[in-house]
Amino acid sequence: MPDSSHHHLKAWWAIAIAGALLACAYPLARAADANKEKASAKPLALRKIMQVLDKDMQTVSDGIARADWSVVARIAARITNHPQPPMGERMRILAFIGGDAGKFKEYDKQTKQAAHALEKFAIQGDKRAVISTFSTLQETCLACHQQFRASFQEHFYGRR
Repeated sequence: MPDSSHHHLKAWWAIAIAGALLACAYPLARAADANKEKASAKPLALRKIMQVLDKDMQTVSDGIARADWSVVARIAARITNHPQPPMGERMRILAFIGGDAGKFKEYDKQTKQAAHALEKFAIQGDKRAVISTFSTLQETCLACHQQFRASFQEHFYGRR
């Protein structure tokens, strides 16, 4: 006949293991819930702004290909004066990027400067300057996206 104390010891170990598994699973479940909340969170206004800027960049590229300088100038002006996220959202973004806030603002400044120059050259019909300046504009966008896009998507939406 099995020893009663041996049976109790086995039961105790089973309960201890189950408790340990539950203790480990709880934080993982909470993390999964937090990621679901982020994924279902209302998109930042910045996302909509970026989507409009993406469309505008495509329109500029098409305008350059067709040598339609009035379209290039009009859309470049819109890029220069693109909207900013609401103040509360800007504060959330700047708090998230912390010490890189200056770099983020510098990218925005460079983007606006390049877009303004693009508008000026398109009005003048200076084809070479338009193409060169559009390349600069694309490079400022790319640099900012390379530095910030993945971390923004992960932090604000729970994905990379």
